[in-house]
Amino acid sequence: MKTKAIRFYKTGGPEVLTYEDIDVPEVQAGEVLIRYHAIGVNFIDNYYRSGLYPTELPSGLGFEGAGVVEALGEGVIHLKKGDRVAHPKGPLGAYAQMRTIPAWHVVKIPDAISFEEAAGMMLKGLTVQYLFRQTYELKAGQTILFHAAAGGVGLIACQWARHLGVKLIGTVSSKEKAEIAKAHGAWETINYTNEDVVKRVLELTNGAKVPVVYDGVGKDTWETSLDCLSSRGLMVSFGNASGPVTGVNLGVLGNKGSLYVTRPMLWSHVDTPEKLQASSNELFDLVIKKEIKIDIGGIYPLADAALAHQDLQSRKTTGGLILIP
Repeated sequence: MKTKAIRFYKTGGPEVLTYEDIDVPEVQAGEVLIRYHAIGVNFIDNYYRSGLYPTELPSGLGFEGAGVVEALGEGVIHLKKGDRVAHPKGPLGAYAQMRTIPAWHVVKIPDAISFEEAAGMMLKGLTVQYLFRQTYELKAGQTILFHAAAGGVGLIACQWARHLGVKLIGTVSSKEKAEIAKAHGAWETINYTNEDVVKRVLELTNGAKVPVVYDGVGKDTWETSLDCLSSRGLMVSFGNASGPVTGVNLGVLGNKGSLYVTRPMLWSHVDTPEKLQASSNELFDLVIKKEIKIDIGGIYPLADAALAHQDLQSRKTTGGLILIP
């Protein structure tokens, strides 16, 4: 059986992505075959395509998708054929019409959630879940700094912070993005193209700074993030949109107030079926209750995955991007 899929044979820019026919492997024990209705595009996909994160070539791409179960391997008991499902994790290969995947990576999605919403929320929404509920458990009344507040993860973070009673200060690159972030629940925004982020954080917190910074940007914001933290604050570096943080002098953490740093990843927080289901349930509940709205910033045919990557890298998009097979 054949399926259309995105592949890449060398690392590089969006132009290395090809749209071609590949074989669909037989479903093995513990796996399911999914026919996708929508596929999520995420910054981590850029990291694999560019070579920042290594993978064996040639390779598929994409971790996040939503669709219908077409077939079940031996031993799969929590799903059945025809179930509406979604998943936030790999292995790589979600940019396809169909694919097989370990069944424990997959959860059923409620009827009230569309395939497009599910494909735009699993990786991004579960990222916010672990950041806010596990890495550093936020409490009502706290003030935090969140970089790239108008992106796919950022808009979910703005809404989740509002739900928790947390004041989220979000960095953005334009007036338009500031308005979008505030409409989604950001308490305040800072336009880093014409404002001093550290100075504004000091002003907004009456000199107290913040106990935690969530930074998915990486290299370009590392020093700024540290300077926004209060004594013994936590720097949560969870992404590399501007490139990886390298050459870190740990002594700086002491000089800036005995700071803590962590580099978490989603996979460590949903590494069992039970953890994945519990985190998903919390996310689904907030979406169904309309505490969180999943914003789709762009919809592309699967064949145009390279264009989606170009638009994502340009930072001209807001919300999440999805591919339709």
